Amino acid sequence: MAKRLATQYVKACFTVTEAELRTFMQLFADHQVSLQMKVFDNGNQELAFLENQDGEEGTLTFERHGGSYLVTGSFRLIRPALVNAMRKAVADFKGDALVHRIYNGYVMVYHYTQGAVAKIEEVRGHERKLIFEYKNTVGKLEQLYRKQDVEEEIMLIRMDINVLLDRRNQAADEAERSRIDSELRKMTRRLFILEA
Repeated sequence: MAKRLATQYVKACFTVTEAELRTFMQLFADHQVSLQMKVFDNGNQELAFLENQDGEEGTLTFERHGGSYLVTGSFRLIRPALVNAMRKAVADFKGDALVHRIYNGYVMVYHYTQGAVAKIEEVRGHERKLIFEYKNTVGKLEQLYRKQDVEEEIMLIRMDINVLLDRRNQAADEAERSRIDSELRKMTRRLFILEA
């Protein structure tokens, strides 16, 4: 099995609430990663961690948005404990990330969406090979089913509109035509919404 040389977080992005911040910090402590938190005047924070003995540092930026923080970062990791802590943080806090796992001669590119691996590619030189891609077939089937429901409703509304137009043309008094016009307005509004 090939030995991983490094893990490059090209971009990582997730949200933690004020309440989850302690859990987030504990996750790194559980992996024996020492952290240093800097707090800025505007309430934003920066989390620095020592990557290796050479003093190489990685940082995560915590930008305050209401009662939560948008956490972003881009850095290269070598220590397995830190790599595992970041992977777990992205998964636990439903993050999005683009991660390059670097091996001798090739790179495995992981695309995380909402904390789960959505796609894995192998890159050797200029060649890209798809290894895995998540396909939400259940979700696509549900979406298709809902789309068919909408199409059926559109067809039924059009039929009702045709019936109302025929009744309007045959209506003798103005009160009846006015009532039919009111129903037609409601139906055309609904039809417009469904077709949008």
